[in-house]
Amino acid sequence: MNNFNELSLCPALQANLTRHGFSVPTPVQAQSIPPALEGRDVVATAQTGTGKTLAFLLPMVQSLLSKTVTKGAQAVILSPTRELALQINDAFQLLTEGTPLRAAAVVGGMNENKQLHQIRMGAQLLIATPGRLCDFLQRGLLNLERVRFFVLDEADRMLDMGFLPSIKTILKSVPATRQTLFFSATIEKSVAHLIESHVKNPARVAIGSTTKPAEQVDLHVYEVDSERKLPLLAHLLEQHEGSFLVFSRTKHGTDRLAKNLSRFGVKAARIHGNRSQSQRNQALDGFKSGAYRVLVATDVAARGIHVDNIAHVVNFDLPQAPEDFIHRIGRTGRAGARGIASSFHGRSERQEVRRIERTLGVRLEAKPMPAALPEPRHAATLHDEKVVVLPRAAKGGRRPETKTFVPRRHKRPAAR
Repeated sequence: MNNFNELSLCPALQANLTRHGFSVPTPVQAQSIPPALEGRDVVATAQTGTGKTLAFLLPMVQSLLSKTVTKGAQAVILSPTRELALQINDAFQLLTEGTPLRAAAVVGGMNENKQLHQIRMGAQLLIATPGRLCDFLQRGLLNLERVRFFVLDEADRMLDMGFLPSIKTILKSVPATRQTLFFSATIEKSVAHLIESHVKNPARVAIGSTTKPAEQVDLHVYEVDSERKLPLLAHLLEQHEGSFLVFSRTKHGTDRLAKNLSRFGVKAARIHGNRSQSQRNQALDGFKSGAYRVLVATDVAARGIHVDNIAHVVNFDLPQAPEDFIHRIGRTGRAGARGIASSFHGRSERQEVRRIERTLGVRLEAKPMPAALPEPRHAATLHDEKVVVLPRAAKGGRRPETKTFVPRRHKRPAAR
């Protein structure tokens, strides 16, 4: 398949593809969509940013529209994160304009009453995270007996996040006679076992290497002391154009880094597991629109967040596993564009860098530290110590005494 016009699609679906500029399929779309339209199960592996969402949405929408559209859940898409589920829902809305198809986003962290209302109103597609969908099933709030189209997206990530029990519960609730599309960045042992148990004679699609970074991403590494990481990041922001996605290892570190970037005049948003869904949406929308140049995130954003034209990914903290390195830097260099991925590490983390290189079969280009780093434009934040000079009462001509005050939430532990 070289063009979407070659496919036998219903007129409304074909018109929506044309209206929104979908003409030439990506490799994963070209290889996955034809067998899926034939009704075959599909197992596809490809790096992030290769167009997997349309690869499973298009055949699913065509399947639903090929018969008389009735109310009730007939298709399920499982996603590892709320953000990815909501973005799949947005893509579904584009594809189904002018059709009677409706979707319900069934995800945690959002009002369940609205989701249940959409289900009761007859949504044909459920785009769900495993935890919330499993919860609804166990409470008897929905029925999946009519489902005939089932998608697992980012399956390896779902298993990494501990969703296997929920996935098994959901699979027991859908008919054995169904079409299953299985998309994943990698096929590890646990994923392979899931495929063997629940996918029948699938068409296999493998696009590029899923264990190496995309070739269009330049891999840089800086050895830097922890106190110079922030000025180094500010330097990169001065030297390079475009948006930056910056990864921090902890939620607290994410909050601190986003706030401290303001000292260098940089507007930054943040996303991590303790942020509410509305806060995460606001941060992501602001990053997409350019209101924030920098998005600071924990690994919750390593997959499932699709933002076009991210110029630079920065590992402010190294990932805990080499595989996470792939998922992080997969946010840049998408759709053929070039990108940069810079990783910061301390002297004690040299072996971690070597492990990433050995495991992934890549070479990170060591970059020298800049001769001069930018200075913050504003006063120290609440995270820094305040030094105040308080004069003592004038007794015996003593000189004033210097005392250091630390903000309450960062109070030093008492000496033992």
